[in-house]
Amino acid sequence: MSGTDDAAFERVCSLEDVPTGEALGVKAGDLEIALGRDGDEVFAIQDLCSHAEVALSEGEVAVTGGTCQIECWLHGSMFDLRTGNPTGPPATDPVALFPVEVRADGVYVDPTRTLNGVTPG
Repeated sequence: MSGTDDAAFERVCSLEDVPTGEALGVKAGDLEIALGRDGDEVFAIQDLCSHAEVALSEGEVAVTGGTCQIECWLHGSMFDLRTGNPTGPPATDPVALFPVEVRADGVYVDPTRTLNGVTPG
């Protein structure tokens, strides 16, 4: 546990539901969220590409050389799942990144705040 307000965290799925190499679309609060996984570590990013406004959960997750990225299926924009920053064109703006906790009974996301200061669009 991170010492944050547990009331803000919502259970969105079990850890086993988040596939390796793929994204999973879930809903937390009023937001659509894309989850990506690197081993037992899970990342939550807004499920909306900042370039073309399509679902990032339709794309693939790549874990290579210590990086974990999600690729937008439409134009190939890449986003770092640890920061929300774009790592490959054509996207130039970051995507909102949300706090995640993996607990014994599942994956929890806090949709009320972002880790990177980006306001969900």
